[in-house]
Amino acid sequence: MGVVQIVTATIAFAYTALAIGLFARAVVRLLATVRLGTADRTRGGDRGRRVATMLRETVGHTRMLQWTWIGAAHWFVFVGFFALFPVLATAYLETLNPEWTLPWVGHWEPWLLLSEIIATVTGLGIVFLFAVRVASQPKAHRVPPEGLASADGQRSSSSRFEHSRQWQAFYIEATIFAIVACFFTIRASEFALGGIDAAWASPISAGLANLLDGASTSALHTAITVTAGVKILVSWTFFLMLALVPSMGIGWHRLTAFFNIYFKRHADGAPSLGAVKPMLIDGEPADFETADPETQPFGVDTITDVSWKGLLDFTTCTECGRCQSQCPAWNTGKPLSPKKLVTDLRDHLYEQAPYLKAAAEAKRRGGDGAEIEPISIIGSVIDPDVLWSCTTCGACVEQCPVDIEHVDTIMDLRRHQTMIESAFPGEAQTMLRNLENKGNPWGENPANRLKWAEPLDFEVPIAEAGGDWEYLYWVGCAGAYDPKAQKTSRAVATLLHEAGVKFAVLGEAETCTGDPARRIGHEFMFQMFAEQNVEAINGTGAVKIVATCPHCLNTIGNEYGELGGNYEVVHHTQLLADLVESGRIEPVEQHDGKLTYHDPCYLGRHNRVFTPPRELLGSFAEVTEMPRNAERSFCCGAGGSRMWLEEPLGKRVNRDRADEAVATGAQTVAVGCPFCSTMLRDGVADAGKEDEVEVVDIAQLLARSRERRAGAAAANEQA
Repeated sequence: MGVVQIVTATIAFAYTALAIGLFARAVVRLLATVRLGTADRTRGGDRGRRVATMLRETVGHTRMLQWTWIGAAHWFVFVGFFALFPVLATAYLETLNPEWTLPWVGHWEPWLLLSEIIATVTGLGIVFLFAVRVASQPKAHRVPPEGLASADGQRSSSSRFEHSRQWQAFYIEATIFAIVACFFTIRASEFALGGIDAAWASPISAGLANLLDGASTSALHTAITVTAGVKILVSWTFFLMLALVPSMGIGWHRLTAFFNIYFKRHADGAPSLGAVKPMLIDGEPADFETADPETQPFGVDTITDVSWKGLLDFTTCTECGRCQSQCPAWNTGKPLSPKKLVTDLRDHLYEQAPYLKAAAEAKRRGGDGAEIEPISIIGSVIDPDVLWSCTTCGACVEQCPVDIEHVDTIMDLRRHQTMIESAFPGEAQTMLRNLENKGNPWGENPANRLKWAEPLDFEVPIAEAGGDWEYLYWVGCAGAYDPKAQKTSRAVATLLHEAGVKFAVLGEAETCTGDPARRIGHEFMFQMFAEQNVEAINGTGAVKIVATCPHCLNTIGNEYGELGGNYEVVHHTQLLADLVESGRIEPVEQHDGKLTYHDPCYLGRHNRVFTPPRELLGSFAEVTEMPRNAERSFCCGAGGSRMWLEEPLGKRVNRDRADEAVATGAQTVAVGCPFCSTMLRDGVADAGKEDEVEVVDIAQLLARSRERRAGAAAANEQA
């Protein structure tokens, strides 16, 4: 063994031992940090499905591949990161003797070919990702003060990497590229030495070996040894960096993502959308009959109120910015960036962790320890405007490749602010008061719940147990009181009646589902409404429910199960589409003019209903899609109780979406949600296009087409 081998091997083995020791300590500290969070016992069970989901999303890269080329490049890098471990193991042998290799596998031709392919696609993948990142760098000099919007409400920099720690990403990309470069340097030197004969098994390395013609055996041996040492140092420096920079999420996610995906809310792999995560007390859904706000946390105030899953979310963020790029608040100049929310909370967590751990350890040993002054997150770490800008549309959760649950964190923060601090936007006070006093956010008289049905020429029956009806029609507050939404209610009722579908309504027994209260953070009020409605629905014996409001559909179908309300809930577009397909509603006249469809967030992303509305529209109209549609649909701005709040910051979300709809050239914007209808109608009016573009529910369009046909038939008979 020569001097070069001795020195290189000594440095490599010593550095490895140091890196492993520090990294192991960092892992222990990371686990201790995550354990600072509160209990969450809703994440267990279904281990087999959870493992299958985790393998599908990691090995299969199912969420990343939705971005096609970027996803494919990331998959190649992912494979190379783990699959080239034998090459790292070989490097230790090469520092001792440049001609040594792994027994059996080392120069086995199938392995040579496989490793060559993996190294090649990994190198190409990382170069591609590097180029994408460079091309997508934020133009910091164009961003207005405090990163807010320009005068027109749009951000000057639309890069998803704004507020990302770019040096961390570039460091990791350089690390992977260096490892690939070391691989080819060593393999080419082995070819030049004659240690590998089959050029077909390593064609690129064989070609690179031509550059080494004339090099002496000693020089090639030295090149292999030194390069192997460099490869070892580069590889373990990555783990050393994780140990030294615990908040380096873009590095840690390579390890924590497996666990974050495994513990996601839904074991079957569905995004953590639909139902809001219930408010937890002692790890279980809150029971307000026994809960005590004086001794138990209501929502999240300090970092230690966050559940351990929330803290794991924070450590897993890759800072890719996909959540930010899809966020309606961020895209219209609001201060909310889902990515920055998570990274700010992560930074705060790691700032506080040493003190919190020390206090916890002192308490465990029976000592008093140093008292840690609790730091409220809102106001100290997160600006209130960030919290209340969220529409809970779920675009961030839908886009996140590692299943971070941004909306759950925001909702927990809102719960504390609303129920404990009473620190919520003043406009919401009127809405909450109306809910409490009148049972609807408009403050209308409950006795007028059936006023919408008075113009109908048939009777709408009240649901009773044992009655002759199939569907309970949940009209909703908007459908009952809003004049525009009442037209949708009448259209749905008329279409069901004509199709022979037997249905009934609750009438005055129907009250708000509690969705506005829950989304503003008033969990206690939500539970009161939910219990009242579950009792009323169960009293009728209803099993099937049809709703015109996606917010009602989501609440009844996904959240009432917590309180004993288990029903089959469908959207009116789903039921009407089935009736058209089965022939119970006959084909209709074609719609005149160009039409586009807006996916409501709570129908689409939250409940995965994308096809039925389009199939229903397709039966009488040709749909021109907006650029942002289906899973990537852009919010109307009404979700998260923002229907009842002012929007003083940036461009109005509904105007942004209305501009996109108008840009398609459509004269009609079809919707399937009363909130979306109101917001988009206002947005179109704000754009000065109210005389050119109509916003109307799909049911009304279907009813109109039938009315036109009926009118034409009547005219022909008279003629």
